[in-house]
Amino acid sequence: MASHEEVKLAVQAGADALGFVCAIPTSPRTIDVDTVATITSLVPLPTATFLLTSECKAENIARLVSDAGVSTVQILSHLSPIDSEKLQKLLPHTQLVKVVHVENESTLEQIDQYAPYVNAFLLDSGRPNLATPEYGGTGRTHDWLVSAEFVRRSPHPVFLAGGLSASNVGEAIRVVRPFGVDLCSGVRTANRLDHDKLVAFINAVHRADTEFNLGE
Repeated sequence: MASHEEVKLAVQAGADALGFVCAIPTSPRTIDVDTVATITSLVPLPTATFLLTSECKAENIARLVSDAGVSTVQILSHLSPIDSEKLQKLLPHTQLVKVVHVENESTLEQIDQYAPYVNAFLLDSGRPNLATPEYGGTGRTHDWLVSAEFVRRSPHPVFLAGGLSASNVGEAIRVVRPFGVDLCSGVRTANRLDHDKLVAFINAVHRADTEFNLGE
């Protein structure tokens, strides 16, 4: 989300959570923390608000979360065990979601690495180790079979992202069985939130929910 207008559009369409890209120098969708705070103050409950950041120091992340007024932080970068534990203590009332980019089966090793320090995982298709890191928004899918195994092994809820759209989200949900789904580029046209794409996506999620009895 980049404006109150986009927030209203997403909430009206039935989105459960809204994301705000902040402190990610490599992303064209980054907005400053003051703008995030202005927008999140207008988000109606119970809609969750996610701050996406590539910061890797616990103190910096905690400061951003406090300034932005969000309920959840989506951590895009690797955090050391020291910073992971420190962040957990600094933000005891904030939901911590660790992004894991699915590049191969070694992704599964990150479950034990981060599980003691976070509340949930989010699987995406970025390449954070590139010279200019990709933290998301690629429009690419990844190996959903690896994601499905991640979901089976994880002690926490797992969100699925990466190249999702109305045309493939039903199959993604069938294969992976995630706790939730997340997307950005799949509901945008010319970098603007597209009402028709958003409604089509949410309807597709609801159909999959009914078909696969995800609420049970």
